[in-house]
Amino acid sequence: MFTKVTDITTGVYTSLMDNRSGADAILVCLTEDELRQDGVLGQAQLDQALARMRDKGLFTGASGELEALPTHGLLPYAYMLVAGLGPAASRDTLRAAAVFAARQMLALQFERLAVKLPSGIDSRSAALALTEGLLLGTYRIAAYRKNDPARAELRQAVLLAEAAADAALVASAIAAAEAVAEGTNYARDLTNLPGNKLVPASLAEEAVRLAQHYGFACEVLDEHEIAARGMGGLTAVGGGSVHPPRMITLRYTGDPDNAADVLGLVGKGVTFDTGGISMKKPDGMEEMISDMGGAATLLGALHVVGQLKPKVNLVVVIPAAENMTSGTAYRPGDIVTMLSGHSVEVLNTDAEGRIILAEGITYAKSLGANRLIDVATLTGAILISFADIATGAVTNEDAFLQPLLGAAGLAGEKVWQLPNYPEYRAMLKSDVADIKNATSSDRWAGAITAGLFIGYFAEKTPWIHLDTGGTAWLWSAKGIEPKGATGVMVRTLAAYLCGEQLQ
Repeated sequence: MFTKVTDITTGVYTSLMDNRSGADAILVCLTEDELRQDGVLGQAQLDQALARMRDKGLFTGASGELEALPTHGLLPYAYMLVAGLGPAASRDTLRAAAVFAARQMLALQFERLAVKLPSGIDSRSAALALTEGLLLGTYRIAAYRKNDPARAELRQAVLLAEAAADAALVASAIAAAEAVAEGTNYARDLTNLPGNKLVPASLAEEAVRLAQHYGFACEVLDEHEIAARGMGGLTAVGGGSVHPPRMITLRYTGDPDNAADVLGLVGKGVTFDTGGISMKKPDGMEEMISDMGGAATLLGALHVVGQLKPKVNLVVVIPAAENMTSGTAYRPGDIVTMLSGHSVEVLNTDAEGRIILAEGITYAKSLGANRLIDVATLTGAILISFADIATGAVTNEDAFLQPLLGAAGLAGEKVWQLPNYPEYRAMLKSDVADIKNATSSDRWAGAITAGLFIGYFAEKTPWIHLDTGGTAWLWSAKGIEPKGATGVMVRTLAAYLCGEQLQ
């Protein structure tokens, strides 16, 4: 289920002439100040080449810059990769350096890389960031060509510390960072699956496989049980498809002594979204394979939890459906009764994610969750606010959100809080039901009101909503994120749930 291609190990750095690992290239990371120093690489001809590039402004040492210098036999490596770190080494700049180095290795079709740990940052933090970046940088979308040629892979990376004591710290960091990167790439794989290869039933089957792999408890409700339990919202959203809905639940009990303290994670699992009767425009609709990105994020986070085993209790709820148009699809103007007993006036069948997430929130609460976080590719409106740069957050308790924002900072993912004012909640009032699923103009505070629809069902339970509608999928690679699915929020949730192991 989780294919490990790159073997990352640690060793002790002696000199550039020591290549006992047999690496094809070595990565050296430099800050802007280090770049201005003479002889920084320790090899005269390469230092001269780098100085010429620096003087011509071709390499400034800024974060994100990477140059591949052929050694022409001067070193026991075919290439030296030189990455910029900006003003200082940090987790963010090292993660980026490693992503770009991994991509360069794939482009050169090299399989083995040595990495010299930089100065100016502790070895453990450097190893966490570099390991994560190397594995994220090797990610590529699966292809389905008849005669797809074999692709180059980065098979081995060795992180070289200055001393044996540091090497021991690096080894423990590698394992933790591998779990995070593998969880992120797993979420990317799930999100990138075409709609004909991932439907609610097969998403449920994947969740069962994950649960069996790590020993999690797992429950899957089919369409009959969903209807019998009164989940009218999930039934309605999935009613137009030949692929019926599923309600997926996984449990992890890492702190049995505090069994009453349970964090509920709810992920949107719309495996394809046509918009239903409120049909989307055809241009770009193929992106809607990513509308289960929230579900993929939670399964990716559980992959991390299964390896690092943090001391937390989790109930993970994934309402899964395919939003299609047909004679059995729900309609604008319908009144739907939810698991909570509340009624919803449907004004827009393309505002389906909030409906099934509301069902998931209610179900998580019934299973003992006393805090809630939902993750969803919820709105296009979030792109109006943040483009594809940041994830939007809405909460009913600021103190609950603050640690998650800190975790996002550690993970290098951008999250920004949106307001939760009474005037926004009032925009969801219905004349004929308890609440309506859309406002008269979704261009006005659309991301906020969509989140607050979910918050209505959280009621007084502390709750956070994360809208990844702009960040879960990219039409082209941007920075360290690949084209297609990004696996966004896996790293943030991993840092939030497993903080001590990722410090």
